[in-house]
Amino acid sequence: MANLYNLAESNTRKTYLLMTFFLIFIIFLGWLISYILGSYLILVGAVILSLLMNIGSYWYSDKIVLAMTHARLVKKEDNPELYRIVENLCITAGLPMPKIYILEESQPNAFATGRDAEHAAVAVTRGLLEKLDRAELEGVISHELSHIKNRDILLQTVVVVLAGLIALLSHWFLRISFWGGGRRERGKGGAILYLIGIVAALLAPLAATLIRLAISRKREFLADASGALLTRYPEGLASALEKIASDPAPMQVANSSVAHLFIASPFRGKESKSWFVNLFRTHPPVEERIKALRGMQID
Repeated sequence: MANLYNLAESNTRKTYLLMTFFLIFIIFLGWLISYILGSYLILVGAVILSLLMNIGSYWYSDKIVLAMTHARLVKKEDNPELYRIVENLCITAGLPMPKIYILEESQPNAFATGRDAEHAAVAVTRGLLEKLDRAELEGVISHELSHIKNRDILLQTVVVVLAGLIALLSHWFLRISFWGGGRRERGKGGAILYLIGIVAALLAPLAATLIRLAISRKREFLADASGALLTRYPEGLASALEKIASDPAPMQVANSSVAHLFIASPFRGKESKSWFVNLFRTHPPVEERIKALRGMQID
């Protein structure tokens, strides 16, 4: 039977498989673009770029995410209560103390990032600290620590960088093609390959986005359950999710690249019951998560 240790090991394997997939895909995209544009240097550049981005996404993706969200490092003397909550939960979970960051945002929300438990960070918004009570805050922190313990953080954070790279390459190719940079003189075969290149460039960001969202949605339920087991109080996290989901405050740093990292979607007023729109949700419906939490039996 699967347990948290099996799932953590599975997440590690999936991270390396995903990095390998992106490496191969970017090289393929580079070859396709280089053939169509008639320059082997593009393929060489794609190989070098994919290798650098894989290495960079492993070592520096957390720093990139923290910079993108304008997170500010917090020391114990800056917020001793928050520090104690994180410290106590880390002792319970058997985790090293992560770095703590604050986003100066009025919307209550939080995320975790890093490559492993020894190099992890938990970021919370100012709104989370001001609008949640202690039990609710503990529920949110326990959820984020569960992402760290389950080794979700590397997988989720790496995807931000690699999916962004694919989107950038596709956008660049489409712009060049629009201005007539493609090799179209190779007859019917060349025209077909050129068309394949256009289709691949259009679909690549979509595929990367769907992978990113699927990874996020699947892991939120597990982190909810793990967090509730950590605090022994599922209602704390359930109540926190209710407050977070109902809060109308927008988030200034919210963007599609990092939205899946947060405990709940940072976008407000954009939810829909349409199956097509739900396909691109960064998180499972909050109602389902709350129902699952309140249905848990903690001995």
